[in-house]
Amino acid sequence: MRMPLTLTTSLALPLFVPLGAAAHPHIFVSTALHMVISPEQQLTAVEVTWAYDELYTMLVLDELGLDPDYDGVLTEAELETLDGYDLNWMPGFEGDLYLQKDGAPLPLGPPHSLGVALRDGQFVSRHARVLLTPVAADEVSARAYDPGLYTGYDLGGGVTLDQGCQAEITPPVMDTAYEALARKMAEIPADALDYPQVGESFSDEIRLHCEARS
Repeated sequence: MRMPLTLTTSLALPLFVPLGAAAHPHIFVSTALHMVISPEQQLTAVEVTWAYDELYTMLVLDELGLDPDYDGVLTEAELETLDGYDLNWMPGFEGDLYLQKDGAPLPLGPPHSLGVALRDGQFVSRHARVLLTPVAADEVSARAYDPGLYTGYDLGGGVTLDQGCQAEITPPVMDTAYEALARKMAEIPADALDYPQVGESFSDEIRLHCEARS
């Protein structure tokens, strides 16, 4: 069966791609996150926007047979076909979004589509993830990354919050990240078919801060 060319299939790609070809991102995604916070300052959901690079966008459109006239405009029917294409996640896929509080992971529900668009040659997809158990937003930590580093995420779309809370963004220390990658690569045989799990080292940390209300 032909597999769709979504970032979610990066979990399957190690079956076919030598490790040496997977030591850096092959898909690039500009990410925007909106933290949905209740009036009680409980974090209840995260709205995620993914804007894929132009090459990957071209591959997706070709895979689905969309925009055959190459005018960069999709019809409503074509948008419906594209909607949800990257949300058909394989079992165990975390959506490349990881939330924690006090060192404990915060489980998220499945993605719910918020729509798609084709903008300036980029496939833009939006979805929402609901926290299975809302938590106080203050000091929640969030990261967007692919553990295997096949997909590279940045926060080019920014982070927005509700209820007067703020986001502190700490970029990765790149020298440390590359040192971690080098160590992992040295531990794995050259013909291995598994990715070194160092994506977190290359990711921005987002930490939420909410002032206590009287």
